[in-house]
Amino acid sequence: MSSILVIGSSNTDMVIKTEKLPAPGETILGGTFFMNPGGKGANQAVAASRLGGKVTFITKRGNDLFGDQTVELLSKEGIDTQYIAKDDELPSGVALITVNSKGENNIVVAPGSNGSLLPEDLPGDLFSPGRFEILLLQLEIPIMTVEYTALTASENNIKVILNPAPAQKLHDYLYRHTWLITPDEIEAEILTGIKVRDISSAENAATFFQRKGVKNVIITMGGKGAFLMSENFTGLVPGVAVIPVDTTAAGDVFNGALAVAISEGKDLNEAVVFANSAAAISVTRMGAQASAPYRNEIE
Repeated sequence: MSSILVIGSSNTDMVIKTEKLPAPGETILGGTFFMNPGGKGANQAVAASRLGGKVTFITKRGNDLFGDQTVELLSKEGIDTQYIAKDDELPSGVALITVNSKGENNIVVAPGSNGSLLPEDLPGDLFSPGRFEILLLQLEIPIMTVEYTALTASENNIKVILNPAPAQKLHDYLYRHTWLITPDEIEAEILTGIKVRDISSAENAATFFQRKGVKNVIITMGGKGAFLMSENFTGLVPGVAVIPVDTTAAGDVFNGALAVAISEGKDLNEAVVFANSAAAISVTRMGAQASAPYRNEIE
């Protein structure tokens, strides 16, 4: 059985490349338009699978063309899709993405069926001992589902990795059942109230999470790298210098790569180095899942 279980969102991304991001009320003419499979959960599942992880992915799709395409594409990536649920009323999720010439983006998500993925959609024996080593979660599905799966997985000795995006206030008991949390600078500020601008402030934010009960903390800091606080190491793990084209899904690729490295027995420091490399490659390419690298590209 798969060693990595990803539970989260799947979307179809509609992307326009522009010279600049529009200001409120402004209409601008863009350039290239394309559609890509996306959604934070699906992105992370694809990233993990391409890097050699054995992945099962659970989401809730609509009864529509986008949903059909999602399952087909994920299956082609070698991902176990047998537990993906279907919503006969709500459409599949979509995201509208604008990317400027510097690779920066604005994203608006209509969650659709992602918002109806509930604990009762999950098989009763999903977290039985020995099935999975890692559960990778995000926050584009109902928080009750995130809390239920984190609690149940933790009680069955599965390492819970929580990518708290998009950020929202979390209950303390979710922190206590999280083995590793991976916010970026903005998400860390929303969750802790601490502006993360440098190593010192990153350490303060990481300490906040550990005091809440999280065992390990990684705060991603863009091109600077990622700040890690764990039992054996505290400090910045430098990133890889590249010229970004599109930063969409860079965090998802980082998390997918991180899960693979941990599942292979790497310590967290080595895992972050591996994940930094994967994310650096992804930002040199357009798209979400399309930007996720393969193992040979990192090695």
